Amino acid sequence: MNTMINFKEIKTPSNLVSLFRLLLAIPTYFLLNNSLVVNPELRLIVFGILAVAYLSDILDGYLAREYNQITEMGKIIDPLADKFFVILLVIQLFRQNLLPIESLMIFLGRDVLIFLGGIFIQSKIKKVLPSNMLGKITVFTIGLFIIIIVLGVGKNSFPFVFMYYTTIVLSIASVIGYGIRGMEYINWGKNGIFRKN
Repeated sequence: MNTMINFKEIKTPSNLVSLFRLLLAIPTYFLLNNSLVVNPELRLIVFGILAVAYLSDILDGYLAREYNQITEMGKIIDPLADKFFVILLVIQLFRQNLLPIESLMIFLGRDVLIFLGGIFIQSKIKKVLPSNMLGKITVFTIGLFIIIIVLGVGKNSFPFVFMYYTTIVLSIASVIGYGIRGMEYINWGKNGIFRKN
């Protein structure tokens, strides 16, 4: 099986949408140099950008399946766009004292571990390990947590506290799950067997 990454695959509709989301994170980061506390009207602008990013995440997956264009490049750029967007957002929210340091460390640690684990696994099996449902749920939940922070939900409110603990538990579980799946893929790779999903 040819698992080499073909950079020409970036031209597929789904991968172009993922690339758009990746690039969208940059102006969002600089936009958040302005305090959400001092500039409350900025909250709706940032919320709108997050909504566009979320819709693009749904769209790229739909396009990849609809046109049968699930590529090795897509398996890289789609989660990379999600991680890049989340990392830049949580850094800015933490700088504004809107995100607890525990969340910052866990979110960043999760992404670093999965990134390094992905490099290690790919070096062993010459295949990009695709995201699974737990990982997608985790990213979605972190996104919801970021949205309620952007919208100004109080730190002592039930939604904030609930999402705070939920994202921490899911982040830890997703890293463990990724590690288990990675070892399974390595073992399957030794036997020439891979799951299709």
